[in-house]
Amino acid sequence: FFIFASLISGYAAARLYAALEGAEKRRLVTMGSAFFFPGVVFSVFFILNLLLWASGSSGAVSFWALILLLVMWLCVSVPLVFLGAYLGYKRKAYEFPVRTNQIPRQIPPPPFNIPKFFYILVAGVLPFGTVFMELVFILNSIWQKQVYYMFGFLFLVFIILILTCAEMSIVFSYLTLSNEDYKWWWQAFLTSASSGMYVWLYSFYYLLTQPGFRGINIVSILIYIGYMSLISIAFALMTGCIGFYASFMFVVAIYKQIRVD
Repeated sequence: FFIFASLISGYAAARLYAALEGAEKRRLVTMGSAFFFPGVVFSVFFILNLLLWASGSSGAVSFWALILLLVMWLCVSVPLVFLGAYLGYKRKAYEFPVRTNQIPRQIPPPPFNIPKFFYILVAGVLPFGTVFMELVFILNSIWQKQVYYMFGFLFLVFIILILTCAEMSIVFSYLTLSNEDYKWWWQAFLTSASSGMYVWLYSFYYLLTQPGFRGINIVSILIYIGYMSLISIAFALMTGCIGFYASFMFVVAIYKQIRVD
């Protein structure tokens, strides 16, 4: 099922790029959608599987299973991304309520000369805080083999996470525009995506506070770090996507209210 979501990935990337940038780097955007995150996941998974092979673990995935995953990626997922991108570029691009000036205006310095990076780091705390308690139970379920059964509460936390990411990105995008800084898009993404960094840092704290940490072998630690890094990257991309699209719709909505005589 998740492989067929590649069609949605290619379509969404094409529609968004056609609206924001144009046609200069269409192939690069499509290739990035098809190979960037899946390539990172497969590379890390392959390296960790080599470590399991080298240590003689029975949990290592067989060579033919890796080949099957590679075939499903290259022969099913990648063509679906290109098909989705083709359908997205064939559609009419989004129409914005106002036209932008062709000559970029000068951006004033931020208030109190505080860099954007600081706001991005601070904004990621709140989305991480909404999932913190559930993250503990999920990590216990994955690594301590404890049974997780609070799926209804997990769904509620996920809804709260979506609302939190959207609100944080909208607030910081509004503050950015209020300061006459029109480059809001990457900040809108990173404002929510920075929560993935806190998930990654907490994973180290979780590892170090385990009672039998000193007795864990180096291969198990590397596997834990590898998989938690992938989870953190996926979490950052998900929350960043939520924040960006929320800010995108907010910016379009406020500029619709502008009346140019």
